[in-house]
Parts: sequence; structure tokens; C-alpha cells
Amino acid sequence: MSAETSVPRPRESDVDISDSALFKGMLSEAEFAFAFFDADSRVQRVNDVFSDVVNVPAERMVGRQPVEVLAADLSQIITHAVQAVIETDAPVTEGRVRVRSAEGDTRHWSLSFSPVHDDAGELRAVALVGLDVTESRQTEEALRRSEERYRSLVEAQSQLVWITSPTGAVVEDAPQWRAITGQGLEEYLASGWLEVVHPEERQQTEEAWREALRGRTMFEWNYRVRTRASGYRHFEVRAVPIIRHGRVVEWVGANTDVTPQREAEEMRGRLTDQLGAAALRTARLQGATAMLAEALTVEQVVQVIIDVGRTALAADRSAVALLDTDRAALKLINGEGILEASGATGDEIPLSHSNVMTMAVNSRRPVFAESPESLKAQLLEAGGDEEVLAGFLAHGDERAWVGLPLLAAGRALGALRFSFTRPQKISQEDGVFLEALAGQCALAVERATLFEREHRTAETLQRSLLPDRLPVVKGLVLAQRFRSGSRHVQVGGDWYDAFVLQDGRVAAVVGDVMGKGVKAAAGMGRIRNAMRALALTNPPPAAVLTGLDRVFEATEEEEQVTTLAYMVVEPVTGEGTLALAGHPPPVLVSPQGTAILCDAEPGTPLGWPTSRRQFRFVVPPGHTAVLYSDGLVENRKRGLDAGLAELCSVVTEAPPEVVSSPHMLLDFLVDRMLSGYEQDDDVTALAIHVPPATKSD
Repeated sequence: MSAETSVPRPRESDVDISDSALFKGMLSEAEFAFAFFDADSRVQRVNDVFSDVVNVPAERMVGRQPVEVLAADLSQIITHAVQAVIETDAPVTEGRVRVRSAEGDTRHWSLSFSPVHDDAGELRAVALVGLDVTESRQTEEALRRSEERYRSLVEAQSQLVWITSPTGAVVEDAPQWRAITGQGLEEYLASGWLEVVHPEERQQTEEAWREALRGRTMFEWNYRVRTRASGYRHFEVRAVPIIRHGRVVEWVGANTDVTPQREAEEMRGRLTDQLGAAALRTARLQGATAMLAEALTVEQVVQVIIDVGRTALAADRSAVALLDTDRAALKLINGEGILEASGATGDEIPLSHSNVMTMAVNSRRPVFAESPESLKAQLLEAGGDEEVLAGFLAHGDERAWVGLPLLAAGRALGALRFSFTRPQKISQEDGVFLEALAGQCALAVERATLFEREHRTAETLQRSLLPDRLPVVKGLVLAQRFRSGSRHVQVGGDWYDAFVLQDGRVAAVVGDVMGKGVKAAAGMGRIRNAMRALALTNPPPAAVLTGLDRVFEATEEEEQVTTLAYMVVEPVTGEGTLALAGHPPPVLVSPQGTAILCDAEPGTPLGWPTSRRQFRFVVPPGHTAVLYSDGLVENRKRGLDAGLAELCSVVTEAPPEVVSSPHMLLDFLVDRMLSGYEQDDDVTALAIHVPPATKSD
């Protein structure tokens, strides 16, 4: 017999293949499964391997059909294959068959069925050859699972895998890439990937890719890719060379879509910038508010506004104008030499003329002009003169403007003007900041205007309670200085007085009624009038203070504190007496510029139960006695003892011509004692100078 199989037919030899012993030995030694079936599909012979595979002894299978002895699924496969060979007289290969072994595990077999002919060419049998392909099947399955895992991992990471030749030419399709870019296969294979890279990044990307090809190094890059929707997405690319036997055989790369991360980073960056800008604007507004709160006068407020414009807004020029409702005009407080586009020059701008500030006041709304074109359009719409406006824009260097109305309770007080020598983009957040700044400036301007008005009123009232002039007495020179405290608007309680007694001597007094306002002023008036009446009746200082104590107990409240220094001095000789009621001691200045503090007992404030004493106090010819209030020597940063020591030191620094003139001496002392300190109280000083004796005397 001869068998037609898929392998070449062996050469004929002297071996008789029909020899039963030889055939049986071959079947028993083979690693393959063998079985022979006759024309009726009955089993003729099987080897041990086949018997083990089907888990049926050989003697039970011989002479029977597969359906009688084998499992249903396996018998069906074998029966159909044998019948196909008999009918077609051609080999049949039956893929892979799963068979459960006696141990219970599953094995995979590949079965081939071939016709077996006799010498006459007649079909004598069908031969089955089975090969155990379990390990091969497991290897293939592991490879398949690995590929599926890799594909799933790539897809999960939004990666687009691509392969090129060693020279960088695209040799395989990348469907995912083409799905994103909308490219056709031919376009992609013709280096079309570079055509969809953003034009701004295309050249650098190509150069970096060529450099990696030349150096056979990893290619890592970032670029934007144009999508089929004509938008751009951000990709990170990484490619590595596959090297075998020292040669690059291909390049494998992966593109990762990082657009969400990039957009998130950009969003975080924008939010960080916005939060930083908002924090900066808030800090600037808080700083401006704090500075405006400390500004008391309109001049100080204007200076703060100018400083804020330069620092917080980086404005090149700033201007403040207040509204004069009677004249229907804006009066420039500080214009920094600006030439308004209205054509008006000088310090007054009629509201009928169109410019940035008048527009802001008339409309009660901010005016933002980010460029000359924007300013021109707005001013022309407001009725501005086109010729004047063209001349202003042609000759000026300003390129952006901001006009802010100063509004208090809806009432216009004036306007602010900031200008820039470059175009200035003003965002919505900037606009909110500027409006808030204008609101704070308006409050500060209103407060400063009210302060100045009330301060002038208070100062006028306080001066009206003081003597109009000092007496002129031969042999004596009197001088006074009064400086109202700048940090309050109410009338204070400092006062001074000097008058001639009936015997020709001169009475001099400096007092201080603690507190501010009408109450302090009223107390000052009562004490001053009572002191004059008592001094003209019984002039000795101790008697006057004793009488004032009785008046104080009868007219003043218990918590009221009033101090004074009172002296009586003889003209020409300077002989005198002094009494203190809790007041700082007088200082005696010699012609040589030395200072001596009176060591008289300070006493207690008026109204305190005590025995009043007076002391001899002489002002020799050429000397000057200075009575003063505590505002000259004491403040928040300087105690009384330190102030008295500093006063004596300042006296020694006075030039001779200052020492000899009581008026110049008081100016010198007040200026030097207040220098470097913030004045928070009234300062009152009274000088009694006895001229030096002359030959005519």
C-alpha cells in the first residue's frame, strides 16, 4: 500500500512495509497518533499514542466506528473527515481539536487525514496522523493575550503607535493617527505626519527628528497636530531605534495626546495669574486706602493719588480736579502740566468742554480710552472739536487714558485723570479696581475738604479767645507763638495772656485746659477771665492760684484737668514772682545762650486741695524767660523729662542774634522742638525779655 500525505513520499527500499511486525514497531515508537480506517469508517489499527489521546484501549476500537467508542464531538470530527477523504480521494486537514486527557487536563491536537491506496491505485484505507500542538497553542495564546494587553494599554493611554524604516520613512499604516488627522493612507505614508504639525513648530520638529536618526538616539519632542476638525491638539512623542547586530532595523514610536493636561496647566496658570493679579490689586487698594486715611488735607490727598497712580497703575501722568458747582467747571489741583484735548488751558476746565475728566463728571461713569482712536471716538461722540482733538493727539505723547469721577453719595466732587504714553489694555478686573480706588479717593477728598473747613473754623474760634495783641511796656519785650495741632479740627484748651497790673508790673500766664471742643474752649474762657479779675484785685501769684482753685471747684467738673504757669515781673529790673499749678517749669535763657529750668515746686492742677506757694523768679537784663505748654516738649514719642532736656539743648544751639530777639527765639524753639515729630497737640509759648541796661538808663 502507499499513503498520500502532506510530506514527500519516501524512496522505495527493500523493506516490506506490509510486514506486520515492522508496522507494529513503527506505530509503537512514534510520537504521533496514528489510526487507520477502512472504507466503512471502521477502525483498523491505532497506536498507543492515539489510544492514550482518546482514552480508549486499542482492542475496544478495532473493528468499530468512531461513534461507537469515542466521545461525541471527537467521533463526529473523525467521521466527517474520513468520509470526506473517501468521497474526494484527497487529504483532509482538520485544524485543531481539544481533547481532555485521563489526568483531566486539556490538550490540543492537529489532525490530518490521508487516503491510502494499493498498488493498483484503489483506495484501501484512510490514515489519521495526529500531532500534539498544546505547547504551540499555549505560546500563541500567550502572544495573543500579550498583544491584546499592549493594545488595550496603548488605547487607554491615548497613544498612537507608529513604525518607520531605519531612514525614518513611514512604512506601516497608523489608523488611529489618520482617524485624528483625517489623512489618507497615501498621504500619511508620504511623510504626511509632518504636514499636520503646527507651522510654527514644523521646522524644529523635523530638525530634531533628523538629528535623532543620525545619532540613533531616543527622539523625545512636543508639538501641536492639526486635527480633521481643523483644530490643534498637543502631543508628546517618544521614539526609540530597534537595533539588531549593531544596525537599526526600524524605529518604533508612540504619540501621546496631552491636550487635557496642557489645557489644565494653562488653566491653572491663568487662574494663578488672575489670583495673583487680584491679590496685588487688593493689596494696592488696601495700601491706597491706608494712605488716604492718614491724609488730612486736600493737598495730602492729592499727593497720595499721584503716588498711587505712579506705583499701582504705572501711569505716566496723573491729575486731580475738584468741581466748582457755582462756575460749572473743574479746577485742577495738580495737573502735572497736562494739555487737555478740550483746548482749555490753565487750572480751570469748563464742564461744557469735552475731555476725559469732564466726560467722567458729566456721565458719572468711568472713561477708559485704551488707544488714541478710542479717545477720539468717545470725545467726538461727546461733542468735542475734531480739529482741536487732532492737534492734541498729534503733538502729545499720551496713548491711553483713564477718567474717574469722584462721587460721594451720588454727588460729583471732581475727577481723576491717569494717562499712559503707551496703549493700555484695561480689563474688567482693572475697571473694578479703578472704580473702587475712585470711591476711596472721593471719600478722602470729601473728608479732607470738611477737615480743612472745620479746622479753619476751629482755629479762628480758638484765636478769638486769645488776646488780640500783647501790651507794650517800657523795659520789657513780650512775644508769643501759637501753633494749632494739625491732627484735630476742634478748638483746643491752650491759652496765654499778658496784661499790666495797677502797680505797673506785668502779669504773664500760659495755661492748658485738657481736652478739645467747645467744652475745653468754654473752660479756657472762664479760667482766663477769672484769673484776670483775681490778678487785678490781688496780684500775688499764690493768692491768684488760691482764688482760681475756689472758682474751679464752683464752675468746673471734677474730672477736668487744667494747669498753668503764672508770673508777675517788674519791667527794667526783671524782678518777679512765680507760681505753678501742675505746669511745666519756665526756662530762663541767658544772653550767652545757656538755658536754666526753674526749679520751683510744680504744684498741682487747679481745683486740687493744696496750699499754693509762690517763688522768687528774676529775669535779669538781657535774659529771656519762656513760658510754654506741654505740646512744645511732650508728644507720643518723647516723654516730658526727655523733652525738657532737649529744650535746654536746643537753646544752646541758637545763634546770638536769635538769643537776643524774643520773637526769633520763639520761632527757633518751636521749629526745632517740633522737627522730626508729628504734632498732635497745640503749642503755646510766651517770652518775657528784659532788655540789657544802656547808658541812658
